[in-house]
This record gives sequence, C-alpha cells and structure tokens, in this order.
Amino acid sequence: MLSVTLYDGTPLPVIGLGTWAMGGRSYPDPSQDARALKAIRAALEIGYTHIDTAEMYASGHTEELVGQAIQGFDRSKLFLTTKVRPPNLSYQRTHASIDGSLQRLGVDTIDLFLIHWRDGTPLAETFRALNEAVRAGKIRYLGVSNFDVDEMKESQDLSETPIVTNQVPYSITTRRYVTNGVIPYCQANNIVVTAYSPVEEGRLGVQKMLAEVAATHDATPYQIAMAWLVQQPWVITIPMSHNPVHLQQNWDAANITLTPDEMAQLEAAG
Repeated sequence: MLSVTLYDGTPLPVIGLGTWAMGGRSYPDPSQDARALKAIRAALEIGYTHIDTAEMYASGHTEELVGQAIQGFDRSKLFLTTKVRPPNLSYQRTHASIDGSLQRLGVDTIDLFLIHWRDGTPLAETFRALNEAVRAGKIRYLGVSNFDVDEMKESQDLSETPIVTNQVPYSITTRRYVTNGVIPYCQANNIVVTAYSPVEEGRLGVQKMLAEVAATHDATPYQIAMAWLVQQPWVITIPMSHNPVHLQQNWDAANITLTPDEMAQLEAAG
C-alpha cells in the first residue's frame, strides 16, 4: 500500500477506513452493530491499518465498535484516528474527551487526535490540554479537521508537535478547500490532507468522464475518483463501506496509476 511519510518517518497509508454511520449516525443503533463489526474486521483482514473514527459518531458507540473489532489484531500495526467534538474543546473537557476515547477504543494511546470542528473556545485552551496529553503519551500525533488556513497557522503556533493533517471534504466535485487555499497550504508545508467523503457517499457526479477513464483501467468510477485523490502529493482518503467487495475495491484504488493526461482531465472536470 502506498503511503505518505509523517515527520518522524512513520508511514500513513493513502487508503484508510472511515467509520461514520457505523453503529449509528448521531446516536447509537445497536441493530447495526453486527454489520459494523463485520465490516471493520473485513477491512483489517484485507490489510487496512488506518481506521478513522470520532467521539461524535453514534455518540461514542462507533469508537466502542472499533475497539471491539481490533481485538486479536496486532495493535502495533494499527493507526487509530479519532476526534474531539466542538462542545468538548475546553481544557477540562478536552482531557475528558481523550480519556473517554481511550476507554472506548480500549487502547493506551491514540495515534492521531483531531479537533473535529471549531467552536467559540480559544484554540490556546484546547491545545494546552492536547499538548499535555501528547507529553503524557496518550496521543502520538495532533491534527485538525475542517480548519481554514488561518486556523491551521494558529494551531501550528500553539502545538508543541507538528500538525500532521487537516481532514477536509475533498473529491472530484468538492473543491472548496482547494479554492480557499487549505489544500495548497498543506501540500506546500508537508501536511497530510485527509480527504473525507471522496465519493460523496455514493452520490458522486461527473459519472460519464469517470466511466470513460475507468474503462481504460478495468476499474470502477469510484476507484478512479479515489486514485485521482491519492496520486496527488500529501493526500490520503478514508472511504467508508460495509460491503466487503467495495472495501476491497477501495483498497485496490491505490494501485491504479493514472496518466498525467487523465489526472488533468479529471482535474478539469471539477
């Protein structure tokens, strides 16, 4: 699996597993637990090592399911990302959020911890807690999500360790973080862009052009959409699927090599 290399040499695969809507959306849905566990374990069997989740997903229940699913797998080979929700960005609540995620995931250390979205809390207050958690060994790396360039720069100033990613919506048809300067800023500063919703939850447009390119690679249009993302410097993506066939196809998208002309054609389609 292709990867990007973090500042300390750690490789981060360009295809990870997103878990939004596994085990519920805003609230837990236990009727979906077996389906979610099966999907996460299927992804791990395929070779996925990066799993992305958040305390907001199913009000923490998704983290619990991830914690259950990874039992029996080599923890040292897994890279777990989770996020603090906006109401918990105060100093004390950030610490409580970290401890809650650790408990639900059943691990001693979170590999990557993100601020999911901003609220009115000063970033300095949040980063005071985050820096302490890194020093305590509860978190390995820090990142942000849905931040603009000014917010990223402030975060870089406040963080005692490098900000390794900004997780943003990015796809062939969603380019607002290109036009607002975030993705160019990340690429110029060796910061990973983690593209979420890479196929717009199955509603991706530009189907005709994608289908034409896909046909030349014996691939699906969605695979081409993901290949287009991860062939860009410093871009990874975290598609979600419960379907084992789609999980494999998403994984295999990293092995598709688009020509410069195809990359340009898809770039222009946006």
